[in-house]
Amino acid sequence: MDCVEGMKLLPNECIDLTVTSPPYDNLRTYNGNIKHWSFEKFQEVAKELYRITKQGGVVVWVVGDATINGSETGTSFRQALYFKEIGFNLHDTMIWNKGGFSAVGALKTRYAPVFEYMFILTKGKIKTFNPIKDKPNKHSGKLIHKTKRLEDGSIKKGTPYISSEYGQRYNIWDIFPQRQRGKDCHPAPFPEQLAKDHILSWSNEGDIILDPFMGSGTTAVACIKTNRNFIGFELDEHYCEIANERIQKTLAEKVLY
Repeated sequence: MDCVEGMKLLPNECIDLTVTSPPYDNLRTYNGNIKHWSFEKFQEVAKELYRITKQGGVVVWVVGDATINGSETGTSFRQALYFKEIGFNLHDTMIWNKGGFSAVGALKTRYAPVFEYMFILTKGKIKTFNPIKDKPNKHSGKLIHKTKRLEDGSIKKGTPYISSEYGQRYNIWDIFPQRQRGKDCHPAPFPEQLAKDHILSWSNEGDIILDPFMGSGTTAVACIKTNRNFIGFELDEHYCEIANERIQKTLAEKVLY
């Protein structure tokens, strides 16, 4: 069903985390359903997301821009600013580095686009952050003298410490896109690792996670594997079938293990 109509069925402040990727301008046709997408439609979605997100909850909004007549549309920025306008905090602007050129563009006049924005939006003060610590430290096991630059430009020394093997990840994530084969597959699948890492970062086991543009069900699959509950809406019946098949397969595999 249409996600706006679906979200209207939900009570106020019931969602801990939303992890989603909306349509990107006109970059995909989605079986003809792109005609339903516009900035006005986005505004309806944003307002419902604000209503149903819990205080301290998070919305992860992964989005890119089309290039039309030599100019990027700037839709991503426009959406981020509108989220702020209706009450969300722009907690972080993260980058998904896809590691390769997967879009359509004129490379004779510009560099190949290899990233998308991941806007981390919060309703009030964030309540959950479980940082992923998988960045290898260059000085693992060594004594580190931490410093901080003050407003006047001077350097303040902190308490020395022994560096651990891994440190907290930065806000640029290097994750290759997920490919689904065959003409009946979803045209823009979410990488499962991307969904999983956001779910681990901004929620806890047992929380309720929403994906209003569920597509082929990757957010739901990641929720099952991380012991979260999920709600998803998808307008296209065929994509719903794919999602439900993946959900049932993941549930069956989880029972086996």
